[in-house]
Amino acid sequence: MGTNLRALTAAGATAGLLTTALLGASPAAGARAVPSPPAPRASGTAAAGTTGTAGAATVGGERLAGHGVIAPDGFKAPPKTESSAYLVADADTGAVLAAKDPHGRYLPASTLKTLTAVTLIPRLDKNRKIKPSEKACNVEGSAVGIVPEPIYKIDDLMRALLMVSANDAAVALAEANGGLPRTLADMNRQARKLQAYDTVAKTPNGLDAPGQRSSAYDLALIARAGLAMPAFREYISTKVAKFPAPKDYGKKKKKKHHDDSDPSESPAPAYYEMANHNRLLGRYKGMLGVKNGWTSKALGSFVGAARRDGHTIIVVIMHHPGGFWEEVSKLLDWGFAARSRVSPIGELVRPVPDPAPSSSALAVRPGRTPGAADGSGGDARRVAGKEPAAGGSGMAVPLLAGGGALAALALGGAYALRRRRRTPGDTAG
Repeated sequence: MGTNLRALTAAGATAGLLTTALLGASPAAGARAVPSPPAPRASGTAAAGTTGTAGAATVGGERLAGHGVIAPDGFKAPPKTESSAYLVADADTGAVLAAKDPHGRYLPASTLKTLTAVTLIPRLDKNRKIKPSEKACNVEGSAVGIVPEPIYKIDDLMRALLMVSANDAAVALAEANGGLPRTLADMNRQARKLQAYDTVAKTPNGLDAPGQRSSAYDLALIARAGLAMPAFREYISTKVAKFPAPKDYGKKKKKKHHDDSDPSESPAPAYYEMANHNRLLGRYKGMLGVKNGWTSKALGSFVGAARRDGHTIIVVIMHHPGGFWEEVSKLLDWGFAARSRVSPIGELVRPVPDPAPSSSALAVRPGRTPGAADGSGGDARRVAGKEPAAGGSGMAVPLLAGGGALAALALGGAYALRRRRRTPGDTAG
């Protein structure tokens, strides 16, 4: 018996050493380490509420750590603006041309809807029809006037979100994505992927909420990501569009003779027109659009992009006390003039690349999660490992699985050894 116990102990120790060696081993060749996000420096703005890590690198370049106006040398100064923060950048090259407090953390108001759109456009089928909840229909602030009837396509709601800043459409879209908690998690994950580390989303529509924030730099990153999406570009540049309206809402459709339709079905919708809130569309040469916002705490904010002669300039302003359209026009003019004549003061960084698949023989291919959605939605991507879970690299499970297999093999060998040494007088136990 003592010999058998010693064999089992030795086998377990061997398995433990092998597991420890595996867990402590370097990543397999070709695997990309997931970088830790740098914390931008603290902002002195009222909306900050948090501080950056001392000595941490500033995203986009060290010059962008400043609070005041940051301008290139050897060129005329950028136009003055009453906004507390702004940024002018070349969307094509990523060059930041001028800025003021670019990483200052402010309440974003409805400019946060750009993150909502960038997050949900790839996840939701634009032709899918949904029935908004009563909660979505009763959201405060700017609204498109949805009702709890299945007459809206994702396409309709996304257009209302970006054209008329519909808070109710934002909540309905979040519901279509699986609910508010999941959508906010997706939005914040998307912000981290874009390296928009100043941004924290607490609502899908930008209504003020404790802890919610963004920066001029981050909004430029988000806008640049949106401009790379054909659907996003189409939504933001639409001047006038039709939106479904309930026809005889509240009245049930009566069954007619030889009509097999369900009397509880909603009647076919009527339509009304909605006009884009961006006042520069059609007025400023080359204006593509993007998004404006305002709340009493956030004040005025705006993200705009215009394209001339094959080049796109992005302008972001935040925390503006009054009308800003003329100031934005002048900043855009300055950006087009400075684009090829100045040295950049920083850059709009690229999104974090997806981690490369591990080449380890012990890596386990994720299986289909029960209940996960099929198609092109977010569930399918999570199951496929395209979006790593927050706070982990995804390496622990395969390694532990490999260690467990080795331990089982070792214990199995010890059991076989014990079987070979058994005598007719041994008893189970």
